[in-house]
Amino acid sequence: MNASPSILNSGQPAAINGGGGTVTLVEASTFCLSDPLGDIHSGTSQGLFYRDARVISRWELRLDGQPAEHLTVLTPEAFKGRFILRKPPRAGVADSTVLVVRRRLIGNGLKEAISVHNLGHEDTAMTITLLVDSDFADLFAVKEGRNHGGGAEHNAVDGDLHLTDHNEPGRGLTITATGGAVMLPGTITWQVVVPARGRWDTQILAQPMVSHRRVQMAFGDDEDSPISRLKAWRATATDLTATDPALSDVLQRTESDLGALRIDGSTDGAPAYVAAGAPWFMALFGRDSLLTSWMALPLDSALAVGTLRRLADLQGTKVNPITEEEPGRIMHEMRHGPASGQVLGGTVYYGSVDATPLFVMLLAECWRWGAGDAVVRELLPAADAALAWIDEYGDTDGDGFVEYRRKTDRGLSNQGWKDSFDAINDATGHLAEPSIALCEVQGYVYAARRARAQLAEYFGDTGTAERLREQAETLKAQFDEAFWVAKNGWYAVALDGQKNQVDALTSNAAQCLWTGIVSDERAAELIERLADMAMDSGFGLRTLAATMGAFNPMSYHNGSVWPHDTAIAVAGLLRYRHIPGASELAERLTTGLLDAAGEFGGRLPELFCGFARTEFRSPVPYPTSCSPQAWASAAPLLLVRSFLGLSPCAPTRTLRVTPQLPREWGKVGLTDLRLGPATVSIHAEGSTMHVHGLPDDWKLVTE
Repeated sequence: MNASPSILNSGQPAAINGGGGTVTLVEASTFCLSDPLGDIHSGTSQGLFYRDARVISRWELRLDGQPAEHLTVLTPEAFKGRFILRKPPRAGVADSTVLVVRRRLIGNGLKEAISVHNLGHEDTAMTITLLVDSDFADLFAVKEGRNHGGGAEHNAVDGDLHLTDHNEPGRGLTITATGGAVMLPGTITWQVVVPARGRWDTQILAQPMVSHRRVQMAFGDDEDSPISRLKAWRATATDLTATDPALSDVLQRTESDLGALRIDGSTDGAPAYVAAGAPWFMALFGRDSLLTSWMALPLDSALAVGTLRRLADLQGTKVNPITEEEPGRIMHEMRHGPASGQVLGGTVYYGSVDATPLFVMLLAECWRWGAGDAVVRELLPAADAALAWIDEYGDTDGDGFVEYRRKTDRGLSNQGWKDSFDAINDATGHLAEPSIALCEVQGYVYAARRARAQLAEYFGDTGTAERLREQAETLKAQFDEAFWVAKNGWYAVALDGQKNQVDALTSNAAQCLWTGIVSDERAAELIERLADMAMDSGFGLRTLAATMGAFNPMSYHNGSVWPHDTAIAVAGLLRYRHIPGASELAERLTTGLLDAAGEFGGRLPELFCGFARTEFRSPVPYPTSCSPQAWASAAPLLLVRSFLGLSPCAPTRTLRVTPQLPREWGKVGLTDLRLGPATVSIHAEGSTMHVHGLPDDWKLVTE
């Protein structure tokens, strides 16, 4: 990602949600942040957000004028939660006899059912009040603390409460409620008597309005409801199982979260793609969506094809220094909020140096996983435009490396996945001066050229295949000469504007293993450096070694642990499993990361602090980390795929499976894995495996 310093802001077990006191629910372009009571408080970053605007800024439940008391929160799926509360006991009484349950479901709005259970022997009377407001603030104005408080006109009409945006009259919110609700501006009130051993119920709907029209909401068994969409997706996705309870919980949470983060595009006919993450990045991000789709291929390869199609539709066609659009360039992010049109001249920003080669890489990977020839041919022009961008706009000085420098002072100063302003620094901690050529980006370009060469060869264009392979090998040799820090035994994180090595030891070097640009000789030495405790926190790979000048375990990119980054490093290590120490380090990093997942309730966050496990027995959360976050959610899938040695090539009808599973995983299964026209099931334990359903004309490779 990072999704964090955005350009706009330079059927599984129930789980307890809400690390740090915030409960996050998410479904496609809707998400909700509340406290553990289910309340949304004015003057905070909480709220119900729809299409990058906050449509509810206050939503507070009062029982006889007092807040309820928290018991627990359950989130069986990413888009629904149960807040279990009680009415505070009367003065002088130890126990309460009134249980309150708020059942919340989101999806293009909010549906909340409130149940009051009287567990006592007498009828109880009470006044129930819901305090409501909206400021219709832009998402990033909220995140930055620049826009809190009421900004809506309230009107109670025909039993409904209407909230209208002062600044954009076409934007609004309509609230309806059952149970004898009395609607007044800012409040919904019920006067109730709950019989002894009985219950009282109400249901509230909060429906956004865009362009004077109510947004269609769908709940329950409706085919467009979040529940139905998730069921339909699960029916087509691979079923992943593990006998290890910890891994099983993580995989189930992964499936649920990725399902909730899918944006199906049904309203505008666009293909489904995956958003970057909640709470702040429920939008298309080039880099995040591409890498998440890559990781999620064993679960759902259609998600990757949809992501490619969506990004191809938005691919750059002209030169615009404000948005940093250039012909062939793949976008960085897209926004829809009230302020999006005022930021950098549009809703799409292109300041990413790595999304473009990643697009080409993913296209070839989709081809290997079974995307049909027609789909690949459809997207080949976009891939060729991307390669043309790499040659012309990506390598502005013609030195053979892709580098970046923002076009204006309003763009991202760093345009790789570590895109915070201080992320690229040398061993002493000094910031690199642009233009900056990142080491892992050269690996992506190397892999992209080889990927496109494979497609060219398949479609009979041998001349293009030979040219691209030659370019890739030339880049590999140049990369080794320019980036290898011989005295240290690792790759520089970057070259600066003067072509000097930015010589810090970072996780970026581990990503180079994933792309295959590293020679075996260099890999052996690099793996030794990555295995040092300065890099291995015990819960995953640090972004920056503890011995470097800028190291700070509480920083965003200079010593923290990002699960997706560790998973890519593990995939890279297992690509070089023939090198001594590679498999051992891969298993050690994986064990630490999955242990961290257990500490976070089975859901890996975007990142966490990089303190050593010997210092703190549990991973320390990073305060503003997204959760669920797409590539963190998908990271366990890449771990499983890598340890399975799973590498299909549907066009050549070849399936390679070379398992090397950690012992504690026990048996791992992938049932109904779709590889083009074939549907297979794989069950493995340790280094043994069984494949069922492989067609007779396919070849199984096990070594």
